[in-house]
Amino acid sequence: MNGISRRSLLKTGAAAGVLGLTGMPLRAQTRGGKLTAGLSGANTSDSWDSRTHSDIFMIAAAQGSVFDALTEVAADGSLKGELAESWESSDAKTWVFNLRKGVTFHNGKAFGPEDVIESLQMHLGEDSKSAAKPIVENIVTMEKTGDHQVTMTLNGANADFPYLMSDYHLNIFPAGQIQDAIQNGIGTGLYSVVSFDPGVRFVGKRVADHYKGDSAGFFDEIEYIAINDNTARMNALMTGQVDAINRIDFKTESLLKANPAVRIQEVTGNQHYTFAMLTDNAPLNDVNVRRALKYGINRQEMVDKILQGHGQVGNDTPIGPASQYYHAEMEQLSYDPDKAAFYLKEAGLDSLDIDISASDAAFEGAVDAAQLYQASAGKAGINLNVIQEPADGYWSNVWMKKPFSAVYWSGRATEDWMFSIAYEAGVPWNDSQWDEKDSARFQELLVTARAELDSDTRRTQYFEMQQILRDDGGVLVPMFANYVQGLSNRIATPDTVGNLWQMDNGRMSERWSEV
Repeated sequence: MNGISRRSLLKTGAAAGVLGLTGMPLRAQTRGGKLTAGLSGANTSDSWDSRTHSDIFMIAAAQGSVFDALTEVAADGSLKGELAESWESSDAKTWVFNLRKGVTFHNGKAFGPEDVIESLQMHLGEDSKSAAKPIVENIVTMEKTGDHQVTMTLNGANADFPYLMSDYHLNIFPAGQIQDAIQNGIGTGLYSVVSFDPGVRFVGKRVADHYKGDSAGFFDEIEYIAINDNTARMNALMTGQVDAINRIDFKTESLLKANPAVRIQEVTGNQHYTFAMLTDNAPLNDVNVRRALKYGINRQEMVDKILQGHGQVGNDTPIGPASQYYHAEMEQLSYDPDKAAFYLKEAGLDSLDIDISASDAAFEGAVDAAQLYQASAGKAGINLNVIQEPADGYWSNVWMKKPFSAVYWSGRATEDWMFSIAYEAGVPWNDSQWDEKDSARFQELLVTARAELDSDTRRTQYFEMQQILRDDGGVLVPMFANYVQGLSNRIATPDTVGNLWQMDNGRMSERWSEV
């Protein structure tokens, strides 16, 4: 949480607004002009339904531009109110959110408590596949307790709960009009929808008289163009077709550096590149097979060759260098073919033949990474068959469908948030399908650490959880990758750029401006 006290989250007053709604000191920025960005992560199945969002194109278009959530993680990692002006709790179990007054949706509807309640309820239901379902399921009651107030009672204490309300799946829609809002992109954000062609392009225009005033949203117009191909995205920036791109191609990074009209922006956060194993599939349900695969990967080689040094080695836990409770002293797993072969024998195997799916939709260089893994694992008798999957539809057709696949995660602002969304038993995005039986101790610690207010005790709990994941988990985390993006010199950015998601937490349209 970047030094923010958990106890301070229990009560946050409107006085925090002196930093401005973006979390940055208020300062003069050039107003007007247009931001054109070329972004990967777009799919023809994209929509304004935030329950389905999983990659940067829709994160930046939706929560970063068209919609708002109750809270916002500022560029410096602190938590700020967005549609919630303040919040408080005496026990971390019952939370009172005081909502902003004078906020309207793009269709003119006034914002109020009903919008919050109905928007959160849409993530529930037996058939819900929303990644935020585990967050909302922990809310026992949601009540309107004033014209501009919502009170939520949880099933257990959670001092990080206000952070969770900033999740990009938890955008606020107009009550009674949610299907229309999903169809047309009707939110309370700084930009209203001019046009949206899924998997191709989004165009938005600045809302007049927005509640954030002059503190954010400096462009008159924004255009996000879907460019999933690495080479095409780099060329678009270098030829001036776009002003900014995410995920620069490290293989051609030197070309960007040689272009005087553009610059590279690098941000260290908790983004991590992984290979996820579905542990409910044989032979991946055997912990000894998983351990063999962990020792069969050369992590340093991947950092050197795939990241070109723009990151650091991972240790099979999603808690990274920007986390408060990162276990930096935990013994690092290293490449050891002999140990990998030992664990194969413990599983009763002399060798292992297994498919691994990869696409650069997962992360830049994912196919190359899988091939490097294939070469290193082969020395331990592990024969990886690399399947190069198509980029379009990768997240709907491959991720969590194929038993072993390349994945990227942006990380989360708190440990509980990361663990709850991807490692808690039964949650929709548990991409290793690590169940309660296999991870009983981890699941027990997850619940107790969530409610723990003593920082030292919580640190001990999270350290143990990271060690359990390293030894027994079903996700290989070979590397943490810096966010490396390219910008035209005509675009100005604040001194502090967010490290929670790509492109300034996806809020470039809100925080950046023309020079």
